Amino acid sequence: VSSMILERLNRELTMMTIARNTTVDTDPPGMHVGPKIALIDEFSASDGDIFSYRFKANKLGKTVGKRTWGGVVGIRGSLPFVDGGTLNRPEFSRFDKDGKEWIMEGVGVEPDVFVDNDPAAEFAGTDEQLNKAIEIVKEELKNFKPLPQTAPKYPDKSK
Repeated sequence: VSSMILERLNRELTMMTIARNTTVDTDPPGMHVGPKIALIDEFSASDGDIFSYRFKANKLGKTVGKRTWGGVVGIRGSLPFVDGGTLNRPEFSRFDKDGKEWIMEGVGVEPDVFVDNDPAAEFAGTDEQLNKAIEIVKEELKNFKPLPQTAPKYPDKSK
């Protein structure tokens, strides 16, 4: 599902729209405007690795946390054994868009901002990665220009 989520996060504003007796909206619709942060850690694997990689590659925002697991070689179907067991084998992986190197597998995705949660603090309810992400996004919001919430003055078409 990472491709569907990232396609939505990566939409670019073309124009604003409004219908009679409604509120202003974006076009394309369903955009997520403003600063974005992705939390990643060593438990982000498979599509979690892919999401993290795409988030960074599309420059959607900063990643905060620890390097992802790095397990993205996928399986498809299985080979049956006569005893009813099955065997899954690696079928596909990913390489960079220039066709020069394999990416993510066994390496993961490095965060832009490294934060390692302290297990005792996390158990006590303090998520240092989340707190750092909130701190960063609050700072980025200081320079964020919100979208217009009202339409311009309607033209006088009576003339």
